[in-house]
Amino acid sequence: MRKAFLKAGVLIGGLVSTAAAPASSLLDYVGQCVPFARAASGIQIFGDAWTWWDQAEGRYDRGSRPRVGSVIVFSKTARLPYGHVAVVSRVVERRTVMLTHANWSRQNGQRGRAEQDVTLHDVSDDNDWSAVKVWYRDNEGLGGGIYPVKGFIHGGKPARELTGTDPDYVGALIDSYVPGIRAR
Repeated sequence: MRKAFLKAGVLIGGLVSTAAAPASSLLDYVGQCVPFARAASGIQIFGDAWTWWDQAEGRYDRGSRPRVGSVIVFSKTARLPYGHVAVVSRVVERRTVMLTHANWSRQNGQRGRAEQDVTLHDVSDDNDWSAVKVWYRDNEGLGGGIYPVKGFIHGGKPARELTGTDPDYVGALIDSYVPGIRAR
């Protein structure tokens, strides 16, 4: 495992935080989605999440289909004023993938923590990943919001901890296709 030491907002070992804290694992990360996505994907883009799509032009391949290790770029909206970025950890089927990301769900009442192999479902009318629903820990299922997406940035070197050893494919499919029902 990579050992990252975080000190007063300085980048050391691949992760950034504003508080001094050791992170022995990518999944120990607490902070914003951007530094997490950069460390998890190997894609070296900086700035607010919603700006990644345009910044990637000419530097990385971009597309409308997910691949493991790709960064998905959520558009800037009233609910996501800085957008959001997450890394594809598993492709389950053509309209369902799993993400690893930070600063989405609350964990122990706090935001900022990393989550591994979270369900993301394409709900776009044209099956083009332009609108998605994301699994939300607080209600243990896909959240009620639909989020517009710019697309996927490809070409980084993903971290080894991007996905778990035993992801819940069945749960991801149930979340995606049978809203309100969750396998336990």
